[in-house]
Amino acid sequence: MQFLPIKINKFLLFTILLLALIGLGDAIFLIVKHYLGAIDCAIWSGCQEVLISSYSTLFGVPVALFGVAYYLFILFSALAYWQTNKNLFANILTFVPSFGFLFSLYLIYLQVFIIHSICVYCMLSALSSTLLFILSLIIFRQYKKTI
Repeated sequence: MQFLPIKINKFLLFTILLLALIGLGDAIFLIVKHYLGAIDCAIWSGCQEVLISSYSTLFGVPVALFGVAYYLFILFSALAYWQTNKNLFANILTFVPSFGFLFSLYLIYLQVFIIHSICVYCMLSALSSTLLFILSLIIFRQYKKTI
C-alpha cells in the first residue's frame, strides 16, 4: 500500500496531541456518567436528556466509548508519528479526522433535531473533533503545496 509522503510540523503535531487528550478526557467523563446514569450540566440543561436517549448507544455500546477509541487512535498515531516520522501515521492524522468530524455532525444533528436537547460535554467532543479535522485539512494543504 502506498502512503502519501506527508510531513507534519511539530506545532501542528503538538496541537493534535492536545486536542486528542481533551477529547479523550471528555469521552471518558461521558462514559463514566453514562454508567452512573446521571450527568449535571452547569451551562445549560439537556445533558441528561441526551445521556438517557436511545441514541446514546450504538449497537448496545455507549457512543462515548467510540469517542474514547477514536481519540486514543488519534493520540497514539500522533505519538507514533512524533517518534518515527513514518508516512503511515501522518496519513492517519490527515484522513481519519474526517470520519470523526462527520460522526460529530451526525451526533449534533441528533441532539438538535431529534432529541431536542444539547449536551455541553458532547459539544466539547464535537469541537475537539472539528478542530482535529481543520488541522488535518491544514496538513493536507501543506502536502499539496509540496507536490
